[in-house]
Amino acid sequence: MTLRIIEISAPESAQEKIKELAEKYNAIDCWQANRSSWLYKKEGTRLTSRILVDVQNQQDTLDALQRAINTNDDWRITLIPVEATMPTPKPEETNKTSQNKLKFRDILRGSLTREELHSDMEQGATISIDFLILVILSSIVAGIGLIQSDVAIIIGAMVIAPLLGPNLAMAFGAALGNTALIIKSARTNALGLGLTLFIAIIAGTVLQPETITGSVEMMNRTNIDFASIILALASGAAAVLSLTMGISSALVGVMVAVALMPPAVTLGLTLGNGQFDLAYGTFLLLATNIVCVNLSAQVIFRLKGIRPRTWYEEKKAKQASRINTIVWLGLLIILAVLIWLKTYLI
Repeated sequence: MTLRIIEISAPESAQEKIKELAEKYNAIDCWQANRSSWLYKKEGTRLTSRILVDVQNQQDTLDALQRAINTNDDWRITLIPVEATMPTPKPEETNKTSQNKLKFRDILRGSLTREELHSDMEQGATISIDFLILVILSSIVAGIGLIQSDVAIIIGAMVIAPLLGPNLAMAFGAALGNTALIIKSARTNALGLGLTLFIAIIAGTVLQPETITGSVEMMNRTNIDFASIILALASGAAAVLSLTMGISSALVGVMVAVALMPPAVTLGLTLGNGQFDLAYGTFLLLATNIVCVNLSAQVIFRLKGIRPRTWYEEKKAKQASRINTIVWLGLLIILAVLIWLKTYLI
């Protein structure tokens, strides 16, 4: 059982509404402490209320609280993870909604809140010195691993590569209708891939053709079939589920399963070496991974109920999500046709 404490510091006039919302959204417990903020400079008293909730209800509760108290001049809401609480909540306290009609989306609920995810997504979409250094280092590590056909080195490059972050952030931005985050993520993704290709192309110009064709790991990434599409879709969905559930360790497996760095480096090496027939297959693999990760991530974000707080923003987000899904789906269909042509006709 995963619980959170929602701490609300708001004027005294908002306290009755806070209690009503706690009851409406099936809070396990609600209590109040008379305490004014040290930074509170205005007349009156700002009281602190705490609501103990199950993660399944935390997003709806947070949204309702913000709508209720954001008209006040001074307030703050803090979300606190709960390691344990005594006495242990009874099953009927945490499953009050089970008496109502269960909707499909309720099965997928119980994730981190939109606000918690936004911080991680924003960080993954940010161009920083650390991001650039990680791209350069992972490119070098992946290149060495591919040339030596050493699986262990290649896996190391997969894990340290930061390219999954901006792709997930792009899908998250579409789910919220956050155009600025989508553009920021796309720019970061393009810079990361562009820098990787630049390094790999330079390295590819000094390699002997036999070095590339003699590497089993590199040649594996010049071939693609329809199984690659299924793998990338499943991995993208797993990435979002692990993020929303707060299981960050599962992302390591996703990074290995649907890695972007090794095919990007292979593409650069083959282009730099002038082996364009091999580069074409690698390009299809890289493009398929990017498209499938974004498409499946977008779907899971919507199924998990990741959406804006206000009705107007949600309407805009649905439109952005629909356009985003159509674009990625269209690209996937084009890639599927190209893969079919390469497999059966070329």
